[in-house]
Amino acid sequence: MATAVDAPANAPASPAKPTQVQMTPNAPRDAHNMETLGRGLNALVKQSRVLLVGAGGIGCELLKTLVQCGFREVHIVDLDTIDLSNLNRQFLFRHEHIKKPKALVARDAAQRFNPLVNLVAHHADIKTFDVAFFASFTVVFNALDNLDARRRVNRMCLAAGVPLIESGTAGFLGQVQVIKRGVTACYDCSPKEVPKSFPVCTIRSTPSQIIHCIVWGKSYLLNEMFGDSEDESAFDHSDDAQNADEIAELKKESQALKAIRQAIGTPGFAEMLFDKVFKTDLLRLRSMEDMWKTRSPPEPLAYAEVMARDATTAAISNKTELLRDGQKVWTLEESVVVLNDSIERLCHRVVAAKAMGEGTEGAMIEFDKDDIDTLDFVVASANIRATLFGIERKSRFDIKQMAGNIIPAIATTNAIVAGLCVLQSFKVLRGHYDSVKEVFLAPNATDHMLASDRPRRPNPECPVCSAFQVTLDVDFDKITLRDLVDDFAKEQLKFDADGEFVISNEVGILYDVDETENLDKKLSELSISHGTFLTVTDDSDEPYVNVVINLQKAKESLGDKPYTVVSISDRNSDGSAKIAKQPKKAPKPAPQENGASNSKQPLTVDDDDDLIIPEDTQPANNKRARENVGDEPMAKKPKVAPARAPAVLSVANGNSSQTGKAVMIDD
Repeated sequence: MATAVDAPANAPASPAKPTQVQMTPNAPRDAHNMETLGRGLNALVKQSRVLLVGAGGIGCELLKTLVQCGFREVHIVDLDTIDLSNLNRQFLFRHEHIKKPKALVARDAAQRFNPLVNLVAHHADIKTFDVAFFASFTVVFNALDNLDARRRVNRMCLAAGVPLIESGTAGFLGQVQVIKRGVTACYDCSPKEVPKSFPVCTIRSTPSQIIHCIVWGKSYLLNEMFGDSEDESAFDHSDDAQNADEIAELKKESQALKAIRQAIGTPGFAEMLFDKVFKTDLLRLRSMEDMWKTRSPPEPLAYAEVMARDATTAAISNKTELLRDGQKVWTLEESVVVLNDSIERLCHRVVAAKAMGEGTEGAMIEFDKDDIDTLDFVVASANIRATLFGIERKSRFDIKQMAGNIIPAIATTNAIVAGLCVLQSFKVLRGHYDSVKEVFLAPNATDHMLASDRPRRPNPECPVCSAFQVTLDVDFDKITLRDLVDDFAKEQLKFDADGEFVISNEVGILYDVDETENLDKKLSELSISHGTFLTVTDDSDEPYVNVVINLQKAKESLGDKPYTVVSISDRNSDGSAKIAKQPKKAPKPAPQENGASNSKQPLTVDDDDDLIIPEDTQPANNKRARENVGDEPMAKKPKVAPARAPAVLSVANGNSSQTGKAVMIDD
């Protein structure tokens, strides 16, 4: 049961006026910190070396708070550059910083708070840093909005044995979680659902909600006309086989649009496009009578017809005011006028790009919520399509929220969560893991705005944190796969001498009892290099937990040895590896009656503001579901061909995470 967040241990028992620190010209800069934290904790803070991953909404607040609390060395890693939409909440940035690296600008801005702090900025991808880099820090703060990067940092901190403080916000919701190997659950102990996608036939043929029309305009029509052809990631093709005839027709439509694309910049382009998608395609759909037995068919619309209407003429004369008002829900005729205007703007950009020599088709234009040309195109086309299918239209403001995948970010939420992260870090620095909390910010809760709970224990079936961690220094020009199999796995780890185990990387299986052709190959020949993780999976009747081997290039000569052990999770008294056995799985419980579930599951939210609003939800009414604890067993990986396989350093797909009824994507 969630409880209120505990008050600090040194909080005054009565509302008496706190003692004032007597400041003198020679008083130390951190006098107030010493008074607040105590000399012991203040010393730990000053001596610690901190890594901050992400300099966005939470990252800016965290950096400010870390500097003000007396942390003397902070490294900031962020690959992003500053965008106009960041300025309303990422307070370290100003208009003149747009397009500049977040990490560098954040460092320079925070340095002014305290010139004595050593701030080091890395404008780089966090996935390029190795375990040794993470191991050099006392604590790591995650302020990311990307599932792939979060999982990478989680895995690296587990391998390095460094505590990680994970955080996230979404609107008024927030969460802070402390992750420590062997003590608390890791980021991957709870499954992350896949992003929301829509059946291609729903988007292209039978839309029933405004979000379907928005996805059609953004991921299909805009891309077919001005970008890379068809954004497949937005569509679910799982039912394609059941709709083979319809899919074939949709492919014909796409080919017809490609032909129309060749007319970009000509006087009749807008009419050609309009009649194709709002007249010809809808006439074809209406002819499929079986499709409309239980729903109303769409109403085709001709360009010449709508342009001849008086309402369209009035909208043309009022176009400037129309484009200025983002809250107004445009009529059909107004949407047509805006569509024409946006097409003209986009065509001008394509023609200008051609003139500059940017390819035969000009620049590839992608949707951006802050690009008014693409936004107007998506809003107008979605509203026209919605009208023709009998769906309620929305304002540009509402569609921007859905097309731009936005739940508006709240700067104060980021500030609160950043403060909670630092409060938890004080417990981590003391080593008081028995008192750390998972903290949730939920202002609409019935009891407390802030609620805390004991951290979850590690999931014994988690494929990431339940693994036995090993780090090896390796001479990649010398070590062979046989060295790992015979010498390390069998001799040092005491795996089955008969070879009943599997060694794999992110690409697939390198070795098992039936896959031995790679044994005498050097790891470099298998495209295995510095920073690669290998997993040893025991296939015996009473298996050990998985062993994760982090391979790093030896900085010094190893002599005749192909590798040396740098670190190992646990050892027996004789120095051998102390690897636990996999827990036996309990039988599955009987199915519960509806409404009988009472499992305690964590709320997961994400920085910063980008959430897709699926199907039946509206921007202002998003609720978060709690995740189920436990991962499904991983499917057996494909075998690696004896030839070279590409090195894979990332640990997860670049997909975002869906939680409840919201999908998280990049900021």
